Amino acid sequence: MRTAQRTHGFTESVIRGMTRLANEHGAINLAQGFPNFPAPGIIKQAAVAAIRADVNQYAITWGSKRLREALSRKMQAFYGLAVDPETEITVTCGATEAMASVLLALVDPREEVVVFEPWYENYGPDAVLCGAKPVNVPLPVGQPLDLDRLARAFGPQTRAIILNTPNNPTGKVFTAEELAGIAALCQRHDAYVITDEIYEHIVYDGVHIPMATLPGMAERTITISGASKTYAITGWRIGTIIAPRELTAAIRKVHDFLTVGAPAPLQDAVAVAMDELPRGYYTEMAEAYRQRRDLLCGALTRAGFQLQPPQGAYYVLADYSALSQEDDVAFATRLVKEAGVATVPLSSFISDPASSRMVRFAFCKTDDLLETAAQRLLAFASSR
Repeated sequence: MRTAQRTHGFTESVIRGMTRLANEHGAINLAQGFPNFPAPGIIKQAAVAAIRADVNQYAITWGSKRLREALSRKMQAFYGLAVDPETEITVTCGATEAMASVLLALVDPREEVVVFEPWYENYGPDAVLCGAKPVNVPLPVGQPLDLDRLARAFGPQTRAIILNTPNNPTGKVFTAEELAGIAALCQRHDAYVITDEIYEHIVYDGVHIPMATLPGMAERTITISGASKTYAITGWRIGTIIAPRELTAAIRKVHDFLTVGAPAPLQDAVAVAMDELPRGYYTEMAEAYRQRRDLLCGALTRAGFQLQPPQGAYYVLADYSALSQEDDVAFATRLVKEAGVATVPLSSFISDPASSRMVRFAFCKTDDLLETAAQRLLAFASSR
């Protein structure tokens, strides 16, 4: 049977595939980035209250007024950004849909989208689905941004660059100097910056700086984020887009016909969390993730993996060359079957799979689960 050509250039999600393999073999799932611990009580209680108050019908397609206003207040409080909730905010079904809506709204076929490599696996397919060409710029783990190399990736067809900071899968937090260099290139080439800031509050080293706060960048930055990681509610699918008024008008049209709208009662609950959780919640959450990071990174190092602890987000890329020379898909599959721990092969995040001897571990799990995973990994390594 014939299928659309646009689907031929990419596969289904490797991350979700590894989750299925983990379930099949009863492995600890350190592949997919979802927490195994409860969301804050305040957000759960607010969701229940909204449902009991019959907030069960469609919200405004671009997001409930309550949530848009809460996000506007939060952006002002955390970053000093003035955002109009009526004309500059769109609520989506997760950051995943947000990225697709933005690219479909702003990028025409045959235009180019610059993407740092390794990249989160959705970015390339999203660009392909809107007929654009992804232009990959290597950014090795632990290395500073090479602005000269990035500059060579920009050209007359460059429409946008996708910037994920803190980064998945590398854990990189872009510095003020790196962001300024990216901003200068985008201004020179009249390109948009589409930022994925879903891990904005999970930072260990450095500071998260929203691109939209840089001089001259608010009018050409589209900021994507969401509630999934910050509030441990990945299944709720509440994402957000902040963009200038004219761009928001186009984005909202695409979003409307993709999904109509995100779940109404859950939007109310996220608004409550944004308005009522104290600053201490965010710092304590980041510190808890730091401790989980250190636990897993220490175990991986003892097991023979080589790594650099991430600066942000909740993933670590680990080199297994000292343990095996097989390709990363084969190694990740064997790790599930023999060690009982699921990871993601780096080849799902890069354009040249043959070059990879790394896998990605997610540490958004409780300490007891991470300790069990550590024991399994050490036993696997000692059996080599």
